[in-house]
Amino acid sequence: MGTVSLKWIESQLMVGTDSFGHPLVMGSWPEQSPQWAGLKPSDLLLLAAASCSSYDIVMILRKQKEPLQGLEVSCTGENNPDPPYQFTKIHLHYKVIGPVNPKKVERAIQLSEEKYCSVTNTLKPGVEITSTFEIVEA
Repeated sequence: MGTVSLKWIESQLMVGTDSFGHPLVMGSWPEQSPQWAGLKPSDLLLLAAASCSSYDIVMILRKQKEPLQGLEVSCTGENNPDPPYQFTKIHLHYKVIGPVNPKKVERAIQLSEEKYCSVTNTLKPGVEITSTFEIVEA
């Protein structure tokens, strides 16, 4: 079990610290600047889903001795148009790099989605989660 912390800095800018002490800047557009100041919390949720499932997939394919050379994930989310703008659908697209067996990739994704990824499995009761993948030679 881990504990994270959050500190409000100013305007809509916050700094979060994970359970290992790593900082992350979050927030929205600051009032004094048109520049984006940090990651949106809703984007962090999508990143959490992508990174959690990616971790699982890499570990599974490595254990199977597959020649995985890289993995890139795009994660899109659809929100309700009204507050609280909750996600209704999340789609993960995996770009697997290397001569990896497609059946093993499909199985690794399935295991992540159904058994291992705590983030997507936490979201599943209320969010439709789908995925696709492609294999690209390096």
